[in-house]
Amino acid sequence: MGKKSVSREAYRTHCHVSMEEPGSAGELADCLAGHIRERVTDEDIILVCIGTDRSTGDSLGPLTGSKLLEKQLENFYIYGTLQYPVHAVNLEETLSSIAAEHPHAFIIAVDACLGYLQNVGKVTLNEGGVTPGAAMKKKLPMVGDMHINGIVNVSGMMEYFVLQNTRLYTIDTMASLIAESFLLADRSISKQHVLQEEESTTPAVTFHDDDDHARFLREASSAEQTNDKHKKSHHWYRRK
Repeated sequence: MGKKSVSREAYRTHCHVSMEEPGSAGELADCLAGHIRERVTDEDIILVCIGTDRSTGDSLGPLTGSKLLEKQLENFYIYGTLQYPVHAVNLEETLSSIAAEHPHAFIIAVDACLGYLQNVGKVTLNEGGVTPGAAMKKKLPMVGDMHINGIVNVSGMMEYFVLQNTRLYTIDTMASLIAESFLLADRSISKQHVLQEEESTTPAVTFHDDDDHARFLREASSAEQTNDKHKKSHHWYRRK
């Protein structure tokens, strides 16, 4: 599937990271989780990993999807893997299936693209959908409310052959980065859900008068001191 070159005029980029920089997965995860919290309430979150394993440069999507399945995410549904890729032939059918099974879902597309030489190896999180196959003049539907692009090689002439000659190391490293980012974002979202549930189920403490309030503070202080003694005793025992 032909790739669309990165253009900052085409959509707004929320963040971009390099596959070679330490901490890139955490940075991308923070950006992902933040935007998901802002925009998603009860909708299902769908990841559509686009591409084919028949071309090295175009395998970023399905390789990422396979790595994500292994991580068993709690808050995301995965479409597009090495075994069951989502590509030009079945893209429209896949989107129809998603619409039927996950109405009003929030969709994040993952796809490879070509770009400037200095940007090869970078991963970007972008607003809006991605149009697969645009560079090859294929008329395919736009995918996603947001999308992640991995810039796998240099754009220009003979893009089909450029994709075929893309290094597998680049694809595998980039797919691992994206998958790790979604894992970290997934944990962050799950933690937020737990905190929200605790806040909604914890009964409010009411005081009838000042004596009740004072008694509550004394009991809380006593419990805290007891807990501190227990921690110190346990720490001493372990050192011994």
